[in-house]
Amino acid sequence: MPSRGPDTAPAPPAWARFALDLLTGAAAALGQAPWGLWPVTLAAMAVMLWRVSRAPDARAALRRSLAIGTGHFAVAMLWIAQPFLVQPEIYGWMAPFALTLTALGGGLFWAAPGWLGHRLGHDAASRAVAVAVLLVGSDWLRGWIFTGLPWALTGHVWIDTPAAQIAAWGGALALSALTMAAAVLPVTQGLRRGTVLAAMLVGAAWLAGLARLAQPLPPDTPHVIRLVQPDADQTLKWDPVWAPQFYQRLIDLSSAPMGGSSDGRRPDAVVWPETSVPFLLDQAEPALAQIAAASGAPTLVGIQRSQGMAWFNSLAEFTADARIGQVYDKFHLVPFGEYIPWGDALARVGITAFAAQSGSGYAAGPGPRVLDLAGLPPVQPLICYEAIFPQDLARHAGRRPEWLLQITNDAWFGTLSGPYQHLAQARLRAIQSGLPLLRSANTGVSAAVDARGRLRGSLALGTSGALDAVLPGALPATLWWRWGDAPILAALAAALAALIWRRLRTRTG
Repeated sequence: MPSRGPDTAPAPPAWARFALDLLTGAAAALGQAPWGLWPVTLAAMAVMLWRVSRAPDARAALRRSLAIGTGHFAVAMLWIAQPFLVQPEIYGWMAPFALTLTALGGGLFWAAPGWLGHRLGHDAASRAVAVAVLLVGSDWLRGWIFTGLPWALTGHVWIDTPAAQIAAWGGALALSALTMAAAVLPVTQGLRRGTVLAAMLVGAAWLAGLARLAQPLPPDTPHVIRLVQPDADQTLKWDPVWAPQFYQRLIDLSSAPMGGSSDGRRPDAVVWPETSVPFLLDQAEPALAQIAAASGAPTLVGIQRSQGMAWFNSLAEFTADARIGQVYDKFHLVPFGEYIPWGDALARVGITAFAAQSGSGYAAGPGPRVLDLAGLPPVQPLICYEAIFPQDLARHAGRRPEWLLQITNDAWFGTLSGPYQHLAQARLRAIQSGLPLLRSANTGVSAAVDARGRLRGSLALGTSGALDAVLPGALPATLWWRWGDAPILAALAAALAALIWRRLRTRTG
């Protein structure tokens, strides 16, 4: 065995390398809301690309990227354990498994690009580029496969910065491409030169965003919409003693004069959050007059309804003259929360849909819809996490809405990071679409968002109150609204084709 030279440092043990990779991934998550430390994310992603591109073989690249991805999702998705703690006596045992499996599942979406990118590249620089390109593609794939979960994308770190405005042209994938391009430059161009180039790239995106933000917005509409936030604790929401109190809180918040004035002015509509009332739509008749009298306007109510043996998570219009108007049913349901894949088999071992009041879960609605509500511009409703899916926007509904309305119950997400990340992604939908978004959340954060994703007003997490928001005007259809992710996906395909061609040429040469 050859002896080690006097100046050769011993390699760190495997456990130390594994811990370093986990910490690198955890650092990469700190750019997500509510922390917003995007420079830390860029540095951590550069370390990831350096580590993976210099792995001795593809298997080592897979192990390193899996560890880094697992660390990232363990921090970014920490809130995923919270829903299992709402009824800890039933579901608490699942919480550590949920977080572990979610982190590992997310890690696999980084491990595959690490393994394949290492095989595609013929040297460290080309491997780093390949991994970066594939990670952007992985962000897109994660929004579709197994019903999708595009949470904590690498591009989401820009949402609270001017650079987020480039999503109007290329969507969330353009932001992911910005992240990975800025991270790969120090790896491929040398630390000093690459860092300067990365700063120039980020600066260019920042300036482009500032230029878009400086453009005038269309005038606000004349409509004032009240967003009601009752702050119903999830552990008490369906309790027979507390449920009537939360309902009365909704009534009281809806009946207050606008802006605390005494002249009797009323909003043009009132919005209650997801599953906000303790009765089904089928049983709403006795409450219609009370709600109409309290609101003095149409009330858009998050409510459950049944149809035969099926249950739906819905938004219903309660008109000002105490009738039931239009109804929208949520169609993009949460696996294991709102329905159970292979439900009959899993129900035998006691696993049911914990977010649905009916243990068998909800049925899916027909799809995205644009509603015409009394006296309001056409709107697309989004219930809870439908707002995290760009593909759920009604781009192909035959006509474009003039605003987006999200009702949600973020009490399931805890109070650390989940509600803030959910709000950030809703703001990104406004930027992508060029449409204002209003948001009524059970425990917060309820908010009014203009067509460039800026907050016009909000109610803090964990408070009860009502926000009277003027509905902002809509921008013309954005480039993303017209073309979707197709341009970015075409660019990724072209980059991968070039890498494959170069790899084949290197092998045959």
